[in-house]
This record gives sequence, structure tokens and C-alpha cells, in this order.
Amino acid sequence: MNEIKSFASDNWSGVCPEVMEALVKVNHGHIAAYGELDEAVTTAAIEKFKKYFGNDIAVFFVYNGTSANVLGTSHVIRSYQAIVAAHSAHMNDDECGAPEKISGSKILQLETEDGKIKPEQILPLLNSIGFQHHSQPKIISISQVTEKGTVYKPEEVKALAEFAHAHNMYLHMDGARISNAAVSLGMDFKSFTVDVGVDVLSFGGTKNGLMFGEAVVFLNKVLAADFEYTRKQGMQLHSKMRFISTQFDRYLTDELWKKNASHANKMAEMLSEKLQQFEQVIVTRKTEANGVFAIIPKEVLPKVQEEYFFHVWDVNTSEVRLMCSWDTAPEDIDGFVAALKKWVK
Repeated sequence: MNEIKSFASDNWSGVCPEVMEALVKVNHGHIAAYGELDEAVTTAAIEKFKKYFGNDIAVFFVYNGTSANVLGTSHVIRSYQAIVAAHSAHMNDDECGAPEKISGSKILQLETEDGKIKPEQILPLLNSIGFQHHSQPKIISISQVTEKGTVYKPEEVKALAEFAHAHNMYLHMDGARISNAAVSLGMDFKSFTVDVGVDVLSFGGTKNGLMFGEAVVFLNKVLAADFEYTRKQGMQLHSKMRFISTQFDRYLTDELWKKNASHANKMAEMLSEKLQQFEQVIVTRKTEANGVFAIIPKEVLPKVQEEYFFHVWDVNTSEVRLMCSWDTAPEDIDGFVAALKKWVK
């Protein structure tokens, strides 16, 4: 089978060797299902989370990022309440209406230039509070890294958390690329989550070297009450839990998460720099993590995509998104640049 080179998504990459080795090691003997009976592999993984986020948290493993977002938020919301999110948020734009179907709650979309929402944008929505004809804002959901490749600074997260808590709301973070954000910020996870007031976190790993599995982490532990039933009813309780748990145990050991994310971010920076040589290619956004956004002439796109697939982010402007992964190599970038050189100046 020919190896497919791609800048389409960090989801397209395979499993990193360290995680694959952990999966092979745990694939022996009989271990209690569902992570029950103080099953050692799952317990060890949860302890790793506590080393990063503190002891006063609750961790639940699920299959994928959509379920982490949907179940993590739906557990703390009523159907007449609403989730506030950027229009570009995965929660709003890429989950096929799952948050609204599962929770029955409305998503209130905010337009942003850079994928980040700000407290002042939410202020007009507060007029609905106490008015029985309107959905009641209850959760602010942000993506870290955002879908536009930007990274929230701790002070920006703190401002949103303080705003949320001042108005009887919660702050949820979709951390599908949280490791890339941590590397970009040069900080540990706790510094821009627990320490600044995030209540519920969807902690991702699949985009950074895991085979499958994400975690719902209640940083406000009180909110976790009875979540085991929400997870089961939501069809996200994995019977052979060890195969999710062992991945996170290894991922959070010896900073494997940091190694993988650092490489992906570095490759994106390299790609961004090399695109600067083309007069007809415009890098549209600062490269803060592992995504590069650029405008490439529309007529060139299908020709380059024959060699290196990537997604067109905005068909109207011909802006594309180029994602780098833990396994992106410098020669992949050189090959992509060479493909571009055939068609653009």
C-alpha cells in the first residue's frame, strides 16, 4: 500500500510507537472490564492526570472528542439552557448537531475573526436570563487550540471564567489539541486550566499520537457527580477500558505528549516559513500551534492536492488549512513546497 502524504488533519496520522508499544503490552491476560474493581491500568492513568491537574479532579475516559464535548457539557446543563461558543468551534460546526440533539440545548454562536470569544461578546446574551421565552446561557465553551489555529492565553481564559462564574455559568474547554497549546504557551496544563477557572475539560490525545480515546476531566469536581451514568447512557463506557487507559498512562509519562506536540508545532512553523517564498501564496494567520492557514490560487489547489491532500478552509477566498502531526517530517514539507513550485511563483 502506498503511503499517503497529507496535511489534511492531524487525525490522519497513525499511532506513535510508544503508545503502540503500550497497547501491545497491555494486550495480555484478563483485566477487569469497564475500569471497575480498582483496575490497575485505569487507576494508573487517572493518577497521571492528577499529577498534572491536581488531586481534586474527576477523570472519565471516552472514545472520541465529540463524545467528550457532548457528554461533558450535557451533564451540567438542562435542555432549556444554552451553550455559548464561537461559530467556528468544533462543538458548533463539526459535530453534526450532536450537542443539541443529545442535550436538547441550543448553541448560541458568536462570530470571531481569530476563533477566540471575549466576555464583551457574551454580554448581550445575558439579556435572555430570566426571560422564559429564551434559552438561558449556561456554558461558555472555548477551543484550545482554536479551529483557526490560535491559542488562548491564560489571562484570556481567566477573563472568560470569571465572567462565567459571575453570571452563574460554567466554562468548558475543548482541548482536542491541548498539548499543542501547552507547547505554544510554554506552560503546563494546569496553568491555563485549573489555575484560571476552567470547570470542564475535554482532554484530547488522538490528534497527537493516540489510537483512540479522549478524557472528560471535571476540574470542578462537584460537577462530576453521577457522570458515570451519563457516560454509560451516552454509549461511551468502553468495556475493555485498559486499551484507552494505557494510552493515556503512556502519553502522560516522560512528557510524551510534549515531545509529539513540540515536533508538530515545529513542523508547522517550518512550513509557514517556507511558504513565504511564494509571491502567490499568502500566509493568512500567525502560526501559533500545528496549523498553517494560507491562500493558494484556486486553480492550483486540485493539482497540488493530487500529491498532498489538504482541506480548503474557505472556498470563497481560497484559504486552506495545512495541519502538521507528530509524524510530519521535514521531507514532507520539502515535498509539498516542491509540488507548489510546479504551479506557483
